[in-house]
Amino acid sequence: MSTELVKILHELVLENRIPAKALAKEIGKPYSTLLREINPYDNGAKLGVETLLQLMKATSSVAPLEYMADQMGYALAAKTQSRQDDSFEKTPVYSHSTM
Repeated sequence: MSTELVKILHELVLENRIPAKALAKEIGKPYSTLLREINPYDNGAKLGVETLLQLMKATSSVAPLEYMADQMGYALAAKTQSRQDDSFEKTPVYSHSTM
């Protein structure tokens, strides 16, 4: 995993408005397991994509997604309407830049 992405994930868990223990409880993961999964020095532990999504929702942060999109040559744009609204825009909200 990219060093920058590991740093972003580490900050997402440890430096946000929700204490890491409360965050682990909110996403239904043992605190020690969550810390192991974001540990940049533990090559045996991996953070799953479903856990990543839960973390981003709980912290209201899309920083990891922005980083990954940028690495793939894309940029994110927020939707203007919620998913619950039937009239939300059905076109993709991403764009691909040519580098």
